[in-house]
Amino acid sequence: MKAIRQFLALLRVSLSGLAARRGPVLTILVGVGCAVGVLVSMLAMGSGARRQEMSDVRPDRVVIAGLGQRPLSGSIPRDEAAAVQGFPDIRRDRDGRPIVVMESMIPIDGRRRGTGARIFVPLTGVTPNITEYRPEMRFTAGRMFHPGMRELVASNTCTRLFSGFGIGDERSIRGMAWTVVGHFDLGPESQCTIFADVNTIMSALERNTYSGIEVMLRSAADFPAFRAAVKANPALQLDAIRQRTVVAEEFRPLNALLDFASYFVGAIMAIGGTLGAVNSLYAIVDSRCRELATLRAIGFRPGTIVASTLCESMLLALPGALLGAALAWVFFNGLSASPFGYSFQLAVTPALVFLGVIWALAMGLIGGILPAVRAARVPVTTALRAT
Repeated sequence: MKAIRQFLALLRVSLSGLAARRGPVLTILVGVGCAVGVLVSMLAMGSGARRQEMSDVRPDRVVIAGLGQRPLSGSIPRDEAAAVQGFPDIRRDRDGRPIVVMESMIPIDGRRRGTGARIFVPLTGVTPNITEYRPEMRFTAGRMFHPGMRELVASNTCTRLFSGFGIGDERSIRGMAWTVVGHFDLGPESQCTIFADVNTIMSALERNTYSGIEVMLRSAADFPAFRAAVKANPALQLDAIRQRTVVAEEFRPLNALLDFASYFVGAIMAIGGTLGAVNSLYAIVDSRCRELATLRAIGFRPGTIVASTLCESMLLALPGALLGAALAWVFFNGLSASPFGYSFQLAVTPALVFLGVIWALAMGLIGGILPAVRAARVPVTTALRAT
């Protein structure tokens, strides 16, 4: 109990004197605030990217892929694709037809508005029942493509980011002209999406296999039975994978790169902020040298002095963390970014703010160790000479 009373008394004295040490205190606040602000802002890219990736993911959606093949980038024969439609766990539309979407994907050129930078964007050939598979799909201009015609429909995100996707614009794909006939919306966080008739795409590219199949189940609970049925059919060399798993795996390299860049830059800023905190705390300890020696002389334990100095350092880092997180939210939350041709909005979430606070407390702890040890070693003779 005596040690706790000494600790609380020392901490109260230390905090009451902060007004007289504005310079070192502001240095700590600014250093920690900048480090946390940069870290949270950088991590907001990964958070925004993951939020957009999962924006239209549903638990009742399933991707069919060939065994050992990458989902939506493989090779599925037409006869196997036709056999998939006969499984009983698949949801039916109003006309009783199974909601199974055949897909064939190719990259096409996109020219970014303003800069003219050339970026490859995916063109996905789909069956016309894509509107049943994606009920959130709403046309805002034009119409749906007609089967058998060289027609494209583009999401509003494409028209906002890239030129050449207006109604009536023609796109050259493998030397053939394709006309944009419709614009649709998939939500505010959707990615650039372009659809065309899958059979027309495959005919133009001389393909005989689909790159992937997407299925809507009657309910998410039907997935285990559906997957078991697909794998048990000896005529099919296919596997069923949840849509969430496929999307997470597809974007894993991008997320890993964004996280690496965030922590790398954040670590550099944290090192700078920690060094600034060390210097400031040394200045605070030096200004209290006589006071600390007096406390030693009247019986305060060195361990208590170390603990109170470390606690003071961490408490000084806390408002800096909140300041940095607040600035990150004000200036970067909702900001659009387009690294590597992938567009999304930064998202400063409560989890990132919490991580920033933990990051700041760690900076305060590490930065306070050496000054705390120095404070505990102030010679008692210093106080005696002062008196």
